Formats: sequence, structure tokens, C-alpha cells
Amino acid sequence: MTAPVFVVDAVPGAGSFLLDGPEGRHAVSVKRLREGEEVVLVDGRGRWAACEVLAAEGKDRLTVRVAEVHEDPGEEPRITVVQALPKGDRGELAVETMTETGVDAIVPWAASRCITQWKGDRGLKALAKWRSTAREAGKQSRRTRFPEVADPMTTKQVAALLAGADFAAVLHEDRDHPSGALATAGLPARGSIVLVVGPEGGVSPEELAAFEAAGAKPYRLGRSVLRTSTAGTAAAALVLGRTGRWG
Repeated sequence: MTAPVFVVDAVPGAGSFLLDGPEGRHAVSVKRLREGEEVVLVDGRGRWAACEVLAAEGKDRLTVRVAEVHEDPGEEPRITVVQALPKGDRGELAVETMTETGVDAIVPWAASRCITQWKGDRGLKALAKWRSTAREAGKQSRRTRFPEVADPMTTKQVAALLAGADFAAVLHEDRDHPSGALATAGLPARGSIVLVVGPEGGVSPEELAAFEAAGAKPYRLGRSVLRTSTAGTAAAALVLGRTGRWG
């Protein structure tokens, strides 16, 4: 799917459709699409339509003809990354790159060693930024299913999530940890995989114990220590390759 992607609330059926609003403005004034060009409409939940441009009007009105409508199922195994809250705008960077890589769900985690804490209006704004970033990155990377960005979770809630996974791992910076490398761990071909990325200060012993009790063992990625904003992307890429989703 190489045609430019535009997001709609609901993918229309066959026939003509008017794309307006911010997406229409982007199509007409930024992309400067014209009659005969191809576009794709997606709802971010797996439904998408291949379309042909019929006309561009004004600065934000694009009329298209819907040719085919498709429904992409969720991929297997489903990959969720629990992301401890990074400092500054590195959270949006993590969400952006994980979305481009192919992660299915992202869970903000308020770890005990997080410098950043989401509270009140600030927390709501930060969560909105993460969700907006996932939407834009999904659009740019031509995804038909955008990752779900959950409400922030506590350590207890994360442990419950890990307990229900078919495979769960905590990314650990200790390269000599006895659990070994994620590259050699046994991974399921279907079901759910949950990866936990700790904060800059690392996962605390208490958190590590709670996660191990829920069935999530610590695994290392490699000899170098990655930042919290890049570890999830690296781990997801490894898992996507090993499970065949990148095959």
C-alpha cells in the first residue's frame, strides 16, 4: 500500500466520498492531490478503502471514488510494549518509532523510578500527545491498524497484564542475567507477547519481583544498554522478526 493514507472516522462503502476537514486540507493543500491519483482511507482499526481522486475543491475538499473496501485482521502474535514514562519528549519518540515498527499496543507505566509523573491535567495532555503521535505515525507508515495507547497503569495493573500474556519479558540491562537473551527465548507463534521497558533509573527490585511472580522473566537485548525511549523499538523489531511477522 504505497498511496497516501488519510484517516476517517468510518470507512465508507463503494461510491463517492468527500474528504474534508484537517485530512481534506492535508490532501489538497499539502499533498496537492489531483484527479486520477490514488489515495487510501483508513479508520485505524483495520478497515481501509482504495480510492481514486475525482476532484479537488478549495483548500480542504477532496472528492474520491471508493473502489474497494478491505478489512485487515489483527496480526499474530499481538505485541504490547509497557513503556515507563521517559523524560521530556522522548515518550513521543518511543511511541512514534514503536508504531512505525509494528507494535500493536502501548501501555504507559508510572514506574517507581520514573522522573516524569503524569498527574492531573498534565497527565491528560501527555496521554493525548502519545495517542496523537500513534495516530500520525500509523498514518505515515501506511498502517491500517494503529496501536492502542492505554490509560496509564500502575505496577500492580502491569503485573495483571503480564499474568495474562502467552509470553512476557522485562528488558533488563544486566547482560549476565541468568534468564539470558531475548534473541534465544522461546516465543509463541500466536497469542500475546508483552514486553516491559523500564525507566532511565531501571526497574526496581520490588517491581522486578512483582513481574516475575506474574510470569515475566528478565531478558537482555544485547551488550549495549539502550535508552528507555529506544529499547521498546529494538525489542519489538527482534520479536517481529523471530515470530515471522516480518517474514
